[in-house]
Amino acid sequence: MCGIVGYVGRERCVEVLMEGLKNLEYRGYDSAGLALQLEDGIEPLKRVGPLVNLAGAVGDLGGRNGDFFRVRAGVGHTRWATHGRPNEANAHPLLGGEGGRVAVVHNGIIENHARLRRELEARGRVFRSETDTEVIAHLLAERIEEHGESLREALACCVRQIEGSFAVAAVSAEEPETIVAARHQSPLVVGLGEGENFLASAVQALLTETRRFLVVENGEIVELSAEGVAVSTLDGEEVRRGACEVDWDAEAVELGVYEDYMLKEIHEQPAALRKTLEGRITTEGEVDLSADLPEPFIEGLREIERVVVLGCGTAYHAGLVGKHALEKLCRVPVEVAVSSEYRYREPIGDGKTLVVAISQSGETTDTLAAVEAAREYGGRVLAVTNTRGSLITREAEAVLLTKAGPEVGVAATKTFTTQLAALKLLALQLAHLKGLRSAEELLEIGEALRLVPEKVEHAIELSGDATRTAAQAFEAARCALYLGRGVSYPVALEGALKLKEISYLPAEGYPAGEMKHGPIALIDESCPVVAVLGEGLLREKTLSNVQETAARGGRIVPVAVEGDASASEVADHVLWAPEVPELLWPLVASVPLQLLAYHVAKGRGLDVDKPRNLAKSVTVE
Repeated sequence: MCGIVGYVGRERCVEVLMEGLKNLEYRGYDSAGLALQLEDGIEPLKRVGPLVNLAGAVGDLGGRNGDFFRVRAGVGHTRWATHGRPNEANAHPLLGGEGGRVAVVHNGIIENHARLRRELEARGRVFRSETDTEVIAHLLAERIEEHGESLREALACCVRQIEGSFAVAAVSAEEPETIVAARHQSPLVVGLGEGENFLASAVQALLTETRRFLVVENGEIVELSAEGVAVSTLDGEEVRRGACEVDWDAEAVELGVYEDYMLKEIHEQPAALRKTLEGRITTEGEVDLSADLPEPFIEGLREIERVVVLGCGTAYHAGLVGKHALEKLCRVPVEVAVSSEYRYREPIGDGKTLVVAISQSGETTDTLAAVEAAREYGGRVLAVTNTRGSLITREAEAVLLTKAGPEVGVAATKTFTTQLAALKLLALQLAHLKGLRSAEELLEIGEALRLVPEKVEHAIELSGDATRTAAQAFEAARCALYLGRGVSYPVALEGALKLKEISYLPAEGYPAGEMKHGPIALIDESCPVVAVLGEGLLREKTLSNVQETAARGGRIVPVAVEGDASASEVADHVLWAPEVPELLWPLVASVPLQLLAYHVAKGRGLDVDKPRNLAKSVTVE
């Protein structure tokens, strides 16, 4: 959730920290703060609310004190509140020690903080916040002041005492121009420069500064100075690891001509899909994932008898879409499970179970725990993620990267459609290995998949004005109902989630055939009905359900194949999508629902990129 940035090197620390926090604000925007190493100690600066409030304070302070902008080292934080309300006392950095000689920023949850707090208070430490993070600051200060330890030694001792998931970075007045950090189950990367080095929760924070990164592993301590970076175990043993280079560029996290990141990322979907499909599917439609998946893993797919798909939120909806393709093409039973539920069940499986774990960030705590549960019974784990080098890529046996580039808007758009594309590729590859479908049929679907980026581009063109007009049906709405059948049902679920996330309207995705078993009671003129129609028999059945809602005063907004006359007859507004094979329908039908949610939220004057109470990456349980 929260975002961490660190810098050490030249007289531009404040500039780098603020730019990094801007690029990480999607991880939390309840408050933000800096801890800067001045000559006479550590200067904290914190403000409640979005980053712009901290930026104003930085400008005011810099105007009064020119030395403020000559600082060479410090850490910054943007917060998504877990323990303690969003106020200045609970904002990070948190200070510890006599006169606040140690400062800490933290992402995650310290599960044993209550016991540690009681012990520290009994030893005379005074707490000034409600946060779990403050125990780290006092533990560090105690080791430094009373045991004479270095900041690195103190942090190693602290990591042994705390429990939970965390990424933590600290500075001490006793060790100027030095940052020390550690992690367990929460992301942390080091950016490498010349005469300067960087720290962050995600590479997006630092793309304007470097493309060379080190990934910090669980149980490691990293020490940054201007001269270099030292990585060691908790026991002090040196760790040698080569740097990796990322292929994202700084432009990927800039708005350019767009008003919001969400709108930008919706329009980036065709390009993201092309990158995800490139090199994995031929012009004839043949899928080949041998460049992505190890040969033994691909050969092992022939023996797969069952598939389990794990995900949270949008990733779960992608899994539901993937289920249709895998069952239809591969004739294997597929279970789609919410990661946070799966991890606490008694999961059943064996070496012939393929476990597909979907996580945009690759750091989703519940999905990582579910993967661990699956590995215990011998499941073959394939990660589908957008983030190279993330935790899930190191926990899985094989990885299928989506290539959406950085996604800054909290509501997933291009990462969702690229997940769908990756799952279609997997289904086609597995179907080929299983040999249960003719080569002609698979090539036909593959060729249509290869052309999906152009279809999505057309869907965006069709949806622009139509979704803006359809949003008027939601101006006086108190709720909304999204209906779909078959492969259109998870599209309805995802559409409802988008509306809830950014417009704060209660919206429920429901199987159209189940509508009469309760949800129809919601229908009146203040409850718009969005129906994802598609084609074929299921379209006819869904259309019949739509007519039932129209008879009860519901305002109807169908998503229909371009030119569907029947949809126009029952609708207040129609959202058109281009014709594609049924298995690929979710890729184009999702686009108008993304834009509809966007325009409803904009009409309500809301910030679509930073919906309240949400953060992009869920790294706590």
